[in-house]
Amino acid sequence: MKFAHSLKTWRSVRNTEQQLRRLSERELEDIGFAPGDIPAIARGGRAA
Repeated sequence: MKFAHSLKTWRSVRNTEQQLRRLSERELEDIGFAPGDIPAIARGGRAA
């Protein structure tokens, strides 16, 4: 059961990161993020 939860979490993070990477630098800037912030945001953390 723990493996299934880990897999689901990994997929969610991966999907979020993919969606954010589709945004242009301008779109990211408009919402207050930089391309380097994407991994942390996808993991549910805050950008530095």
